[in-house]
Amino acid sequence: MGEASAPRVGIGFDAHRWDDHRPLWLGGVRFDAEPGLAGHSDGDAVCHAIADALLGAAGRGDVGEHFPETDPTVGGISGHSLLEGTLALVREAGFAFGSCDVTVICDRPAIAPRREEMREAVARALGASVGAVSVKATRPEGLGLAGDGVGCLAVAIVT
Repeated sequence: MGEASAPRVGIGFDAHRWDDHRPLWLGGVRFDAEPGLAGHSDGDAVCHAIADALLGAAGRGDVGEHFPETDPTVGGISGHSLLEGTLALVREAGFAFGSCDVTVICDRPAIAPRREEMREAVARALGASVGAVSVKATRPEGLGLAGDGVGCLAVAIVT
């Protein structure tokens, strides 16, 4: 079996601080009445974690390498666009998206009411079926980085 046809797995992680002056985007979905996440892009920790996992599975580095904060052309890039661009890099390396599972870690907002919308948005960006995308959430219960209320984390695994 050639390298491009061998099963590959990647893990991604992203974290951003809350920013009261920006809209909140998670998984390509806007959450109104919530503070946004700081960042050079739209701060979508869910899309960023999935993008890093995609790049990891393909052995292509990380988001910062391909979409650096020093590049003004990617300033404000949406999570959806970042996923599309990342998928193009993965395909250039001879790989195809299989599935992803992402966990959002934050005290707010509630993810469950928007879970299906997030799955649909991520699947659309990846050109995949909704069944290939899983979105879960947990509250950190006062433990660690997101648990102190300063931000939101996401962890993703991709095949």
